[in-house]
Amino acid sequence: MNPMPLDEMAQAIIEARCHDPFCWLGRHPAGNGKPGVVVRAFKPRAERMWLIPDQGEARVMQRIEGTDLFVVHWPEGSFAASYRFEIENREGHRWTEEDVYRFSPVLGDLDLHLIGEGNHFEKYKIMGAHVRTHEGVQGVSFAVWAPAAERVSVIGNFNHWDGREHMMRVRGDSGVWELFIPGLQAGEVYKYEIRAGDGRVFDKTDPYAQQMEVRPATASVVHDPRRYEWHDEEWMANRLARQALDQPMSIYEVHLGSWRRADGAFLGYRELAHQLVDYCKWMGYTHVELLPVTEHPFDGSWGYQTVGYFAPTSRFGSPDDFRYFVDYCHQHGIGVFLDWVPAHFPKDAHGLARFDGTALYEHEDPRLGEHKDWGTLIFNYGRNEVRNFLIASALFWLDQYHIDGLRVDAVASMLYLDYSRKEGEWVPNRFGGRENLEAVEFLKQFNCLVHERFPGAVTMAEESTSWPMVSRPVYLGGLGFTMKWNMGWMNDTLRYFSHDPIYRSFHHHELTFSMVYAFNENFILPFSHDEVVHGKGSMPAKMPGDDWQKFANLRLLYAYMFTHPGKKLQFMGLEFGQWEEWNHDGELSWDQSNFMPHRGLQLLVRDLNRLYREVPAMHQLDFESHGFEWIDCNDADQSIISYLRRDHDGRFIVAVLNLTPVVREHYRLGVPEPGFYRELLNTDAEAYGGSNIGNLGGLVAEPKAWMDRAYSIELTLPPLACVIFQPE
Repeated sequence: MNPMPLDEMAQAIIEARCHDPFCWLGRHPAGNGKPGVVVRAFKPRAERMWLIPDQGEARVMQRIEGTDLFVVHWPEGSFAASYRFEIENREGHRWTEEDVYRFSPVLGDLDLHLIGEGNHFEKYKIMGAHVRTHEGVQGVSFAVWAPAAERVSVIGNFNHWDGREHMMRVRGDSGVWELFIPGLQAGEVYKYEIRAGDGRVFDKTDPYAQQMEVRPATASVVHDPRRYEWHDEEWMANRLARQALDQPMSIYEVHLGSWRRADGAFLGYRELAHQLVDYCKWMGYTHVELLPVTEHPFDGSWGYQTVGYFAPTSRFGSPDDFRYFVDYCHQHGIGVFLDWVPAHFPKDAHGLARFDGTALYEHEDPRLGEHKDWGTLIFNYGRNEVRNFLIASALFWLDQYHIDGLRVDAVASMLYLDYSRKEGEWVPNRFGGRENLEAVEFLKQFNCLVHERFPGAVTMAEESTSWPMVSRPVYLGGLGFTMKWNMGWMNDTLRYFSHDPIYRSFHHHELTFSMVYAFNENFILPFSHDEVVHGKGSMPAKMPGDDWQKFANLRLLYAYMFTHPGKKLQFMGLEFGQWEEWNHDGELSWDQSNFMPHRGLQLLVRDLNRLYREVPAMHQLDFESHGFEWIDCNDADQSIISYLRRDHDGRFIVAVLNLTPVVREHYRLGVPEPGFYRELLNTDAEAYGGSNIGNLGGLVAEPKAWMDRAYSIELTLPPLACVIFQPE
């Protein structure tokens, strides 16, 4: 840029509206034929200043009259010579510090080029705040994207939150501002002060901050991720095999703030690690999935209104505490998934909303840029830097925290421009359609990069429509997710189970319809937090009948889930049938799990998890049609369904569900082979709270043709129960 006259530039610095303070502050040629350099500084709290060269004598700096600007001519100085300032304030206190404005940029031209393209997938290593050694000096580098800003400053305790003192340099037309501040360390609290193009001045949290203050405080915190030493080498080396599609995956969905508490207070990440791992190992879950731990200002959003896309919430401890949580899970064979929210972000003043005074991360047009239902803003997926920001966030968690997979929230809201909008409230795409083409391309790129850079990591879509090929590879025309939540199965199944058994024969198709599309996608079967909030009632409350029937129905429902094709997900508290709806402001009602029928339900889920893991037929072909076979799906009159699940080698289990409270004796069932069929599990067992009606451990198949099969067994079906057999 063309340099302004000295007096105008000095005035711009004093008024903190200078677009490029490096043009005047710091070290510059002396000019006018003078040897050496001139050094200028702006120190609002200084009474006197000296320039201290590494070699040579100290030099008094002259105050420009009526200002806090100081200048010194250094005849023997050069651009290679280093120096420091000695400063004395009005109280007579003295200290020395480096001159921020003598350091060259940290970001290289290639960084800026890739940022502009939207292809800098490790932006988290350069953007934000980073402890580093630069030109031989320890300090912290800061970088932020704010292309419409007139001026950006780093503010914190180190400069009394005064935006005049550490004004940043903008790097060409990239919109990236950066500054290296020597002497700062990890733990320093900071924000960015931004002067918008219209003259407004406001503070913002660092979008790339890796740590933030505990709410309601909103400042960012300098974090050094290099301090933590990982111990999960065995898990990471074998993750690709552990998380293959033919492996068992039983996910325990957890909200860390309300799983357990100590005298009403949150547990820390490290306490949670030990307690949660012990519980998951005892229950048999293979993975935990955490509701968003990305920093968020409002507890009641459960993390779904994210402000810090690179910062684990400080509610439960430091970033290294969260690393410990993941590390400890891995060391004990438990995978960790994160809920990740690229669909929308809140309007909080300190966050991303109108970050540089303009609609930077969102759209200016509210028909494109706002979710009125949620009171949140929508990312502009067509802008390179925004798309890059989100993809870098996803890769950051997999890289820096060894996360095993990401569940992407509210994918449907991303895919459709008319999502939850009336006619006239949305803008069609360039072809006149309702599909958000930019979001589609973003999701494809996200999935390709995750799978390319982190083999074995999985991506999961919460997608509630019939958008095709969500979990099919991008090269085949899909969106590229590893798996998709089966919302149709969840809705149909819960609706069926809500019917009084006397009417279930009229709704039989609600239970069997899922097999029409069960293999169109790689499905996860979810009973998530969304089913037990906002007046929907707890799981027992959804079931008909008296208390005994409610829990018999729940046991039957969970056995159906574990024998149905698809990976499994259960929200915390569902495993023991908590009576109340989930409340994020308290902990689960763990006292209930000590008593029947809750204890029985919990023990059943434990045994279902064990069977699911140990019996290959129950998990190996979750996504293959030849892994499932109906025995009889048409017995609507008696509300009974029966089916086979097979493994790679053709071995199978038989599942029979009696969906009424009537005992069915002498029920003949066709089976593929002769031999003894051992009863692996009966949800009516007394240990689970049932009536203990069963088949005395197993049955022998007779050579009597039935249901188009050469052999059959005659069994007793307990009331509202599932029995699972395996031939020996």
